[in-house]
Amino acid sequence: MVAIPGGMFTMGTDEPKIPQDGEGPARRVHINTFYMDQYEVSNEDFEIFVNSTGYVTEVRRRDIWARVLSVWAKNPDVAAAPWWLPVKGANWRHPEGPDSNILKRMDHPVLHVSWNDALAFCTWAGKRLPTEAEWEYSCRGGLENRLFPWGNKLQPKGQHYVNIWQGVFPTNNTAEDGYKGTAPVTAFPPNGYGLYNIVGNAWEWTSDWWVIHHSADEARNPVSTSTSHEVWDSLLWSDSSLGASCSLLLCAALCGMGSELRSWEVLHSAAVQLHLVVSITA
Repeated sequence: MVAIPGGMFTMGTDEPKIPQDGEGPARRVHINTFYMDQYEVSNEDFEIFVNSTGYVTEVRRRDIWARVLSVWAKNPDVAAAPWWLPVKGANWRHPEGPDSNILKRMDHPVLHVSWNDALAFCTWAGKRLPTEAEWEYSCRGGLENRLFPWGNKLQPKGQHYVNIWQGVFPTNNTAEDGYKGTAPVTAFPPNGYGLYNIVGNAWEWTSDWWVIHHSADEARNPVSTSTSHEVWDSLLWSDSSLGASCSLLLCAALCGMGSELRSWEVLHSAAVQLHLVVSITA
C-alpha cells in the first residue's frame, strides 16, 4: 500500500461531460491521510482469498448470468445496453464464459466481483473500499485542475498511460495500447501517488451511494448516505474514436448502479473491481 497524504482538493467539475451522472458542481473537499493499495486486486489475490475462505461469489451462488461484452459473446442482447450480453457460466474464473479461463491472466484485475463480494474480500484483507471523495483525491495524484491522473493530454508524447478501448466501440478494438481486454495490474506508468491503473482497465467500486445532487459547500471527508445507488469509478470500455474515453477517464467521472442491482449485478471486463484502502487513526 502507499500513503495518500491528506489535504484539500477540488472534487467534481463545473463542466461535467455527462451531467446526469452527478459529476458537479466543483467543491472544495478536505481528505484525511489514508493508505491505498498500489495495484488493483488481481486474479491471484482473489484466488488466495477464495482458497483461504471457500468464498463463492454472488454470480455463482445465485446462478446469475454475468454480462459479457458482445464482441466476445453470442447471446440475446440487453435492451438497455446491447453491447453487454448475459452469459451463463461467466464468473471471475471464466470471465468470457465457461470456455474461457484466467490461467494466463493471474496478474490481471479480478472481474465479475459484486459490491458484496468486494466487501467480503475487504473484511478478509482487513481493508475497506474507498469513499468516492478518497477515490477521486487519490486518482488525481496530487495534481489540481488536470483532466487525467497524469495531466491534460490523453497520450502525452504519444505514450499510452491507460488501458482503454481504441477504435469503434464495441465492434473493433485496435488495441493500440497493447491490450484487447484487461492489462496486468502493473501495466502503464503510475500516477503521482504511485497508484497503477487508477483509471481504465476495470471499473472500480467505492463505498458511497450514488447521488446526483451535491452541495457546493466545502466539506471534510464527505460520504454519501443516500439509499438509491452505489458509485463506481474508472471506466474501461469507451470509444476513443468518439472522444468518449476522454470524458469517462476523467478523475471527476462517476457512474451509478441501481440499488435493486447493488447486491449482485456485475459486468464483464469493465467489471467492477477494486483498489482497497486503510484508514489512519490518530
